[in-house]
Amino acid sequence: MPGYLALPAGFWQSSRKWLLAACLAGLLLPPGLPAATLEGLKTLIGPEDAALVIAPDGRVLLAANADRQLVPASILKVLTALSALHYLGPDFRFETDFYLDPDDNLIVRGSGDPLLVSEALAEIAAALAPRLQRFNDLVLDAGLFAQPLRIPGVSTSPQPHNAPNGALCVNFNTVAFETVNGRLVSAEPQTPLITFAAARIRASGLKRGRIVLSDLNQDHLCYAGHLIRHFLLAGGIQSHGAVRIGRADPATRRLVYRHSAAHPLTGVITELLEHSNNFIANQLTVVIGAATAGLPGTLAKGVQATRAYAADVLGLNDLKLVEGSGISRQNRISAREMDRVLTAFEPFRSLLRREGRQYYKTGTLSGIRTRAGYIASAGGGCYRFALLVNTPGRSTDRFMQSLLERLN
Repeated sequence: MPGYLALPAGFWQSSRKWLLAACLAGLLLPPGLPAATLEGLKTLIGPEDAALVIAPDGRVLLAANADRQLVPASILKVLTALSALHYLGPDFRFETDFYLDPDDNLIVRGSGDPLLVSEALAEIAAALAPRLQRFNDLVLDAGLFAQPLRIPGVSTSPQPHNAPNGALCVNFNTVAFETVNGRLVSAEPQTPLITFAAARIRASGLKRGRIVLSDLNQDHLCYAGHLIRHFLLAGGIQSHGAVRIGRADPATRRLVYRHSAAHPLTGVITELLEHSNNFIANQLTVVIGAATAGLPGTLAKGVQATRAYAADVLGLNDLKLVEGSGISRQNRISAREMDRVLTAFEPFRSLLRREGRQYYKTGTLSGIRTRAGYIASAGGGCYRFALLVNTPGRSTDRFMQSLLERLN
C-alpha cells in the first residue's frame, strides 16, 4: 500500500509499555508543567537548604531535601494563623472591658487585643463619655496573661520585633517619635506624645525613631494606662486619680462598657502576615493557650495547643515549636511539613501578601531566608511552594525568579 510504513513486530506492544512508563515518570502530563522542567532548580538548593513545589493536581514537581527540618523564621506565622483560626474561629473578636468598682475606680481589663491602637482608644473614649462622667483611679488588669512572658528568641534590645507581650498593651508597646526644633514630638499624628513616654525617650538618648516599652517595672502596662487615661480625659471624662495596676474583683465590679475590636480574627491575621508582626503572632499564641487550657494564658499553653493541632489535624507529629512568630532558631519544620500547613491554609490564602500571581510569606533571620505560599496557575488552582534557605549568604530571589519563569 502506498505510504505504508512497515514496522517491526511487537512495536505497538513495546510502545504501549513505553507510554505507560513515561506517564508514571511524569514525562507525559496533562497540559501544564512537566516535572522535569524544574529539575535544574536543584542546583540553587544548598545542602543546608530545602525546597518543595507541588502542582495544583498534587503532583510533586520538585523536591530537594524536603524532609530535612530547618529553621523556618517567619513562615511559621502561617501555622500560628491556622491554629488561631482552628481554636478561636475566623469571626472571633478581642474584647476590652471597662468596670467601675464601689469606690468609682475605673478598671480596664485586657484580653490580649494586639490591635488596641490609638484609633481604638479614641473610639473607646467616645463610647464611654455618655456612660461615665468621672472616675477616681484608673486600674489596669492584665491578669488574663501570666507575667512576665518570656519568648525564646526575643531579646531586650529596643527593636520593635522585641516588644513584650501582655494582656493589656497599646500600639504594640512601641512609641514613634522625632525631634523638631529641639523638641520631642510624636511621629504619628493619631498618637499624642504623653509625659510618661517622653521620659522613656529621653532616657534612651535617641532623637528620632521608635522605642519599645519594656516589661521591666511594667513600663509597657503603665504606658497603656497613661495613654488610655489621656484619651478619656480628652473625651470629656473627669479624673484626678492615679494610674495603677490591680485586678477587677468579680464580686464588686460593674461593667460599664465592653469594647469589641474593629477587626475579626481574619483581619488580625491579615495584619500579622502582611507586616510579619512578631508581637501579634505571640499574642495569638498566648490567647490560644488561654482558650484551650484556661487562665492565665501562657506561651507554653499556646505552644502545646498549636502542637496538638498540628498533630491531630495536619498529621505533623515531629514539629519543633517553641513560640509562634518564628523569631527563635529553636523552631524547626521541613518543606514537606510546611506543605501540609499550606494545604490547610489554602482557603485563606487571600490573607497573605500578594504580588502578581503569588500569595506568599517570607522569613528572615541572620543567615536564614525562607519563603512559602502559592502561585496561581493559568489553568486554574494554585501551585504550592516551600523554600527554606539556611545557608548564610544565600537568598530566595534567584530560585523564585526561576520558578516563576517556569510555572504557567
